[in-house]
Amino acid sequence: MNLMNRDSTHAAGLASAGRSLSPQQPDGRFRNVTPRAAPGLARQLALAWHVLTQKPDGTVPRAPIPVHRLSADALALAPEASIYRLGHSTLLLKMDGAFWLTDPVFSERASPVQWAGPKRFHAPPIGIDDLPPVRGVILSHDHFDHLDRDAILALAPKVEVFVTPLGVGERLIRWGVAPGKIRQLDWWQATTVSGVQLVATPAQHFSGRGVADANRTLWASWVIVAGPLRLFFSGDTGYHADFKTIGEHYGPFDVTLLETGAYNALWPDVHMQPEETLQAHRDLRGRWLMPVHNGTFDLAMHAWWEPFVRIQALAEAAGIALATPAMGERMSLLQPHAGRHWWLDALPAAEAASAPLATRGEVELMPAADAAS
Repeated sequence: MNLMNRDSTHAAGLASAGRSLSPQQPDGRFRNVTPRAAPGLARQLALAWHVLTQKPDGTVPRAPIPVHRLSADALALAPEASIYRLGHSTLLLKMDGAFWLTDPVFSERASPVQWAGPKRFHAPPIGIDDLPPVRGVILSHDHFDHLDRDAILALAPKVEVFVTPLGVGERLIRWGVAPGKIRQLDWWQATTVSGVQLVATPAQHFSGRGVADANRTLWASWVIVAGPLRLFFSGDTGYHADFKTIGEHYGPFDVTLLETGAYNALWPDVHMQPEETLQAHRDLRGRWLMPVHNGTFDLAMHAWWEPFVRIQALAEAAGIALATPAMGERMSLLQPHAGRHWWLDALPAAEAASAPLATRGEVELMPAADAAS
């Protein structure tokens, strides 16, 4: 496959017209490269029962998460190539002189309603009203912990472009976002916004916000190129072979922003275990690994702090540079720093002392034969 020859720019409406031609959508619903096991009603009910009845202690913090409050004045002084974690997979980046957001979720709950569902562990470091104008919003898929309708509508007046996988942009249009602000891409297609190149790349996941719309929209990871800066944003994904293809064609990456959280052996093909996150970083030929998709919502069965402890131990064993800035803390994308183990600040003293040891015996790298060169 000659990926470079598939580079194209999609204006609003163009992707909609071409969506039925997508090789990812042979029968009206999008598919993964490696077919995902059909969950079936019985398995879904068993999974729901497991989550409802066997939830362990520690999936929600008992003490406040440390958050660095941000202000409009502070962002006005932000240097080029800055990144701020605002929570979960919501990242604020300054690239090529402008601000960008990934998967902006600002609501209290990642849910179709605000009276039930996963509740935030912490407030966003900055509110939407205080954000500066936003050059672009990059969306990975339409699940509630990544696509927040209220946030999209509040952001729309100050956003120049929303870049989405196929079908997700159509959902935004139905919500009232101007079609001229939306660009929808299939896997391996690209667009350029004011000098920043964005390439939609494969992910192993699924989509839908209700019982009748399963996989009617595409999910994607993203290659982001801004001058000398190369980033990879995974969105939600299980581990898959195309990480190596992406690394070969678009790497090496200065920073990989990789999902590390909400994993479980019961759903292995849609979220990565930390060992797989580390392998994906190697496949992508990344310099620094920044774990995301953690620290904000209770979406799995593991302790809320476990993803940090496991990926930290794995990165140390493999000699990989790991960046763990706190929520709202500025980090340079060209000269990252490791960051403090801030999650220990939100643990009771006894738990904080034992947390770094809790998974030490489980550290196991993927076989060397599978590692990227």
